Amino acid sequence: MIFEITSDLLSSLYWLTIIAVAVSSASGVLRAGCRKFDLFGVLIIGITTGLGGGTIRDLVIDKEVFWFANQWFFIISSLSSILVFVIARYFRISSQSFLIPDAMGLAIFSVIGTISGLMVEAPWLIASFMGVVTGVMGGVIRDMMCDVTPIAFKNQLNAVLAWVGSFILILLLDGGMDPVVATIVIGSSIFVSRLLAIKYDICLPSFKFKDV
Repeated sequence: MIFEITSDLLSSLYWLTIIAVAVSSASGVLRAGCRKFDLFGVLIIGITTGLGGGTIRDLVIDKEVFWFANQWFFIISSLSSILVFVIARYFRISSQSFLIPDAMGLAIFSVIGTISGLMVEAPWLIASFMGVVTGVMGGVIRDMMCDVTPIAFKNQLNAVLAWVGSFILILLLDGGMDPVVATIVIGSSIFVSRLLAIKYDICLPSFKFKDV
């Protein structure tokens, strides 16, 4: 273990998870809204987006699924979804507005996933990949349910930022940085980097067959 598991760290992870669940659920609702889904459809996609990445993470590392252990995460996801559904009916919201809460959810869930991997003593590479899985899979499931290409696989930098950030987080922890500080620094960096990638349309090369 390259860092000490303290009460401050566990408390920080708890509150960060609440924030990540809320904003990711909001991104799911806004994405589903573009497809004109009804309240039930929007609620299902919001909850799935908010809880999906963490669920896959917990299943992979053989840990009790976090929202089974604490139903407040499910409640927060539901309330966030309903709140955004109501707000969107009274305020003009851009169809691309889901990208902001999506970026925030990506950033927070990525660092939480990496820390979770390290806490079960996963190798560095695997722990960093758990950050990616936790950060992007909720959005991947959301986009598939909305019948659109997942933004993690196309368009501006997304999953790659989560992976790079997760690995840098591990390096900082190995270097002795306080886990709470490192988590906040890297989470903020991933969020800002994602917004910059969107603003300046920074993308990875796309796969193309050579013309015959």
